Amino acid sequence: MDSLTQIVLGAAVGEAVAGRKLGNKALLWGAIAGTIPDLDVLANPLLDMVGQLSFHRSVTHSFLFAIVASPILGWMLWRLYKNEQATFRDWTLLFFLGFATHAILDSFTTWGTQFFWPFTNYGVAFYNIFVIDPLYTVPFLICVVAVMFYDRRSPKRRRWNNAGLIISSLYIAFSFGAQAHAKSVFSDSLDAQGIAYDSKIVKATPMNTLLWSVTAATDDGFYNGFYSILDPNQNIRYSYEPRQERLLDEYRQHPKMERLLQITKGYHAVEKASEGIHIKDLRFGQFDGWQEGKGQYVFVYHVWREQDDSLHFEELNNRPKIDGKYLKKYLHRILGNKD
Repeated sequence: MDSLTQIVLGAAVGEAVAGRKLGNKALLWGAIAGTIPDLDVLANPLLDMVGQLSFHRSVTHSFLFAIVASPILGWMLWRLYKNEQATFRDWTLLFFLGFATHAILDSFTTWGTQFFWPFTNYGVAFYNIFVIDPLYTVPFLICVVAVMFYDRRSPKRRRWNNAGLIISSLYIAFSFGAQAHAKSVFSDSLDAQGIAYDSKIVKATPMNTLLWSVTAATDDGFYNGFYSILDPNQNIRYSYEPRQERLLDEYRQHPKMERLLQITKGYHAVEKASEGIHIKDLRFGQFDGWQEGKGQYVFVYHVWREQDDSLHFEELNNRPKIDGKYLKKYLHRILGNKD
């Protein structure tokens, strides 16, 4: 999730663990704990594109990191605030839950989280919420901000914090329910249209959990479609993207290429470029796909050979311009209007 959301969640967790003993210090250090895992981006200047993709949400998002780092940081803060009521156990729990809830929340998004690093670099992803969702973050933020204005011993402080945790958790539960419904609709629609597929990903579209996208994988390509739970019917139009896997033949066996393909979990399509090839990560879909598949894919990687026969990788920026007209049309589609 985005940084603000993780700060809010971390602050709420810190308050739940040690708010009565530390007051607003619990909010502050909880917010810091919720931010620390995302500091993995500081390694980006030292890594190439594939390295950045591999390292993101790995070490600092793993359970191993939470287990090892929490008591170390807990001991440091316990010593720093030795005159406070919070114990070493309190500080350790604050950091552990801050790290763990950060990783779990990230696993709900499309990119996923490498929970079990270093034993596996597989990114666990549930696809039930977009990386930025105001309906999750804003009510949660209001509750956490309200907490700051009450004495640490006030019951109202705990009620506001609990309200934020409960409301946000209920929204996540709703997203899973909406996703389950969308999965059922997509399955029925694909079957009704005679589309045989091996697997599919059903994911939330940007900033909401009403409009859902599916990418269904077949031997030769992928079918992409959209469905809002507010749609008046379940008639879904699909666009088709050929795999063109043969274009990868001359690039296979290179460790970085194999790692890039592994990151896409097999949901990639290839096309020729003026130099080399473009690899489209279909897990994230087309930014404007809800407009009859007109847009470019969000994540596309350009791969080509250098003169020394080494491979070069570069991410392309295909994000379109977002303006009021675009947002109005997008909201129109979320609310179930297909025209």
